[in-house]
Amino acid sequence: MKNTFFALFLFLNLTAFAQKPCEIDNDIKDSLGTYKSTKQYIVFERSFAGNSTDIFFALSSSNGVLGLETQILQRSQDFIKALCYDTNSKIYLQLNNGKIVTLYYTGTDNCGNLLRDENNGSNRLTTATFVFLKENFEDLKTSPVTFMRIKFAGEVIDYPFRTAFVSELDKKVYEPETYFIDYLKCIEN
Repeated sequence: MKNTFFALFLFLNLTAFAQKPCEIDNDIKDSLGTYKSTKQYIVFERSFAGNSTDIFFALSSSNGVLGLETQILQRSQDFIKALCYDTNSKIYLQLNNGKIVTLYYTGTDNCGNLLRDENNGSNRLTTATFVFLKENFEDLKTSPVTFMRIKFAGEVIDYPFRTAFVSELDKKVYEPETYFIDYLKCIEN
């Protein structure tokens, strides 16, 4: 009986503290410095009435500066309004512990690219990189993200995070609430 209880206790502890493996997409070291980034991860997916929006995250470290690379992919048979970034653009992440972490856009004005697919549908891809401030990202290592707000050049859009979902794109399970808890460790060192 003791052996069974001990085995069950050990199994539950190992399962509870299991870490996600780091999936590194780029790891470059040269005379200009270092750059490391994780693979893209879907954190938001919405599909309604023939329109869809997918948001991908990848964490990066460029010469020790931690960043969040974002891609917003919008698809529709109709015209897609541009979501533009400017120097005032920010991402606000609301954490489960009540704190808000702000990330700052580092690029120039950007409205993405509009592409047509083989069915004459519209696809808009908007990419951007945001940086963390040293004093505000520590909470992301321990508290899940419940909500994201993106301040674009002309509007603010809110994106609620789900605990988990199965993506329509690749049929994999994604857990956006714990994305930073699971993957910040991959690029910090």
